[in-house]
Amino acid sequence: MTSESRYQVCERVYAVGGDDITGGGDCCIYLVDCNSELLLIDAGVGRNTGRMMDLIGSLGFNPVSISTLILTHAHIDHIGGAKEVRDRTGCVVIAHRMDLDPIENGGSVTGSDLYGVRYDPVKVDRVIEGRSETFRCGDLDLLCIHTPGHTPGSISILIEVEGEKVLFGQDIHGPFFPELGSDLSLWRSSMHRLLELEADILCEGHFGVYYGKEEVRRYIEGYLTYYS
Repeated sequence: MTSESRYQVCERVYAVGGDDITGGGDCCIYLVDCNSELLLIDAGVGRNTGRMMDLIGSLGFNPVSISTLILTHAHIDHIGGAKEVRDRTGCVVIAHRMDLDPIENGGSVTGSDLYGVRYDPVKVDRVIEGRSETFRCGDLDLLCIHTPGHTPGSISILIEVEGEKVLFGQDIHGPFFPELGSDLSLWRSSMHRLLELEADILCEGHFGVYYGKEEVRRYIEGYLTYYS
């Protein structure tokens, strides 16, 4: 197995971070090859950002080509490495307004104390305001969908590559802590919205990748049942 095939999710999408890849409590971090540019989805806790950058290089990409970093929500295991990624690459950072304050200013809702790390805030360059917005990165359109529930400003991202809909649905599984901004009622509505997309591939925030429309639906509906 080549290094590339081990980490490749599908055409143009790679898993470049996570507990079993970079360690340190990182969420699943995904890299998208947008031809002339690279897109990074989430940045992990921040303990092993250098390891992630080295992995990206080993896949044949120049990490400096990361032009866009999307932060799916304001928990430390997703945003902790954002400042270092920004400093290394000069990338544009995108997040939803409802999670803007903890991303830019820190605070207890990031959960940094639970991980025993100090959060280094990062400035958000492009703020998602509404239910959805479309951005262009290289030759790909990114549909960013507001999916509140896990946090007030949680977002999911949908792209289409080689005729397949790839959904980045970070932390669909929860967990839900009101003190960290969770709302189960909003989350249920968000999950029904994601089901309507009929994605072919789901890249989840901690439990990896799910292939096929039926498997994606089964995964989301399973958690809707679990939390009913």
